[in-house]
Amino acid sequence: MYRVQTNDGNEYIGQIIHQDEEYILLKTRTIGEITIARVNILRIARITPEQIVNGQIWADNPQSTRYFWAPNGYGLRKGEGYYQNIWILFNQASIGITDNISIGVGTVPLFLFAGIASPVWVTPKISVPIVENRFNLGAGALVGSVIGEAETGFALAYGVGTIGSRNHNATLGVGYGYAGGDWSTTPLITLSGMSRVGKNWYLLTENYIISIEDETIALLMFGGRVIIRRVGLDFGLIFPQLSDMDGEFLALPWLGFSIPFNIGGSQR
Repeated sequence: MYRVQTNDGNEYIGQIIHQDEEYILLKTRTIGEITIARVNILRIARITPEQIVNGQIWADNPQSTRYFWAPNGYGLRKGEGYYQNIWILFNQASIGITDNISIGVGTVPLFLFAGIASPVWVTPKISVPIVENRFNLGAGALVGSVIGEAETGFALAYGVGTIGSRNHNATLGVGYGYAGGDWSTTPLITLSGMSRVGKNWYLLTENYIISIEDETIALLMFGGRVIIRRVGLDFGLIFPQLSDMDGEFLALPWLGFSIPFNIGGSQR
């Protein structure tokens, strides 16, 4: 059984009964046999038994490589990519160069507001499946600067380990930051998780432990993701935990969306 997505946004599910360099012949349950020119095909994906739940066919998780923002050990496949926007200002686009290597670029375009200096960054990442669909390792970096200001380079080098599938997983990450000409001496620690609870619904958590000099800060994030025609809508709350909060409760909203895309098409 295969899922065939075409460039005009249509999707067909069925058995491939014939194919050559120019066309495929697909036998579907609803409209019978249909011939599709390869130039019109965006993507062909095999439907695995795990994708059939209670008689329904669940699509691949289109945002399986990250949580709210933090990455996990899974990688974008070659040609797969996405554009992510958080609260209008944060923008990032990432694409798979190979099945194991991806690159992203991002910015917060503050220059649109009276010429304020704006941060820009790149995010290379490598993913290594240790046990397929069970355990993945990943490593990468965020390297950037602030356009309009001198000597403002910053970076974050990290490694992550992910246990679980692309639909249900947990990730432990460790990273070290760079700013002002020096690397941090204490690590940034992340603990994140994802669980698919419906055809288009996911629960997400993303948590940070940050040590700065003599203070340790925790950022706890809980929320979800809903997929609407492959566009992901992320929503949740951030709970900062500071040593001087004296029992105060603070919750900050999180809202973002991501749009997947595919360059050159893929088949698997």
